[in-house]
Amino acid sequence: MKHVILTLVFVLTSILGFSQEASGVSITITIDNVTNDKGKVLTTLHTSETFMKGKGIKDAATEIKDGKVTITFKNVLPGEYAIMSLHDENNNKRMDFQDNGMPLESYGISNNVMSFGPPNYEDAKFKVEETDLELNIRF
Repeated sequence: MKHVILTLVFVLTSILGFSQEASGVSITITIDNVTNDKGKVLTTLHTSETFMKGKGIKDAATEIKDGKVTITFKNVLPGEYAIMSLHDENNNKRMDFQDNGMPLESYGISNNVMSFGPPNYEDAKFKVEETDLELNIRF
């Protein structure tokens, strides 16, 4: 009897799990100019509240193959976001800097804006609406 009840619960749970629709859209990011295949590329999806202030709302660490990576964030709700990516060559999960404050590792942000100084949310922001997005970030 226990096995029958457990089997029934498992079947009902599986049916309910598959019947739910995914909400939000997918954002696929391609970076094709990574300087080498050492380490990983760390990519983070941010809102204005999290940008340059810590952990983003979605994070990914991706292996590099032939200087290229592709990252997909799924189920992103409509809104305004920015993406930051870092080539973490030494796998220490943070950006390394020279003594003068210049970055030692490559990085990029959505909209491919490069400026002197730290990245700016206003320059990097983009809108997510109802369709999937494909973005290219350059280091």
